[in-house]
Amino acid sequence: MHIAETRQALAEAGAAEFVRRAREAVEGHGRFRVALAGGATPRGVYARLADRQGPYRAQIPWERTFVLFGDERQVAPDHDDSNFRMASETLLRHVPVPEEQVHRMRGENPDALRAAEEYEEILRDVFRLGDGERPRFDLVLLGMGADGHTASIFPGTPAAREAARLAMAVKLDPGPDRITLTLPVFNSAAAALFLVSGTEKAEAARQALGGASDLPAAQVRPDRGDLLWLLDRDAAAGLPR
Repeated sequence: MHIAETRQALAEAGAAEFVRRAREAVEGHGRFRVALAGGATPRGVYARLADRQGPYRAQIPWERTFVLFGDERQVAPDHDDSNFRMASETLLRHVPVPEEQVHRMRGENPDALRAAEEYEEILRDVFRLGDGERPRFDLVLLGMGADGHTASIFPGTPAAREAARLAMAVKLDPGPDRITLTLPVFNSAAAALFLVSGTEKAEAARQALGGASDLPAAQVRPDRGDLLWLLDRDAAAGLPR
C-alpha cells in the first residue's frame, strides 16, 4: 500500500507502476497484457502515461502491449459514459499501441449477455486459453466505489458470487446494464492495482483493507500475484496510522 499526498502524486505513482509492470512483462515473456479501468482516478494515470513531455510514455513497449478492459457500461463507444471512450481520449489515441491489440467490450450490443460471452471468447483468444484455464493479466487496474464495488462487481449481486465465468453481464436499476470481468479473473492476475482517491471512499477503503470485509474490492486477492493499493490522503483518512 502506498499513500500519496495528492491526487496528482497518486497518478504519478500509478504511472510509474504501470511502466515497471510493462517492462517486466515484456522482458519476462515478450508481451504486456493489461486490463484498464474506468473512472476519474485512472484518468489521471492515463494522462501521465500519454504525456509526450513526461518520463513514462517512451519507456513503455507499446508494440508489445495488449489492452483489454475490466468492465464497460452498455453504451456506444462514443458515449460520455463509455470507459473505452475515456481511455481512448486520455491514453490510447496518444500512444503507438497497435489498433488490433486493443480489445474493447461491445457495450453497444443490446444483448449484454451476448456481449459478455463475446468478450470471454476474446480473452480465450488473446491468452490462448484451454478448457478451464483463466487469463493471467500482467496488470489489472481497478478503482473502487464508495460502496466498495470494483469494476462492475457490486455488493450483493450475482457478480460478487460468480466463480466460473470470465466475463458476465450485470443488470442495474437505475442505470445502464454493464459487462464485467469476474473476481476469478482478477484473482488470477500477476498484479492487481487499486487506484483510489477522495474522502467519499475512505470508509470503504477502511473496510476493504481491514481484512474482514465482504465488499467486492476486498475479495480481490491474487492467488499467485501482487495486490497493490494506491490511495490519496483523503481516501486513506480512515486507515489506522
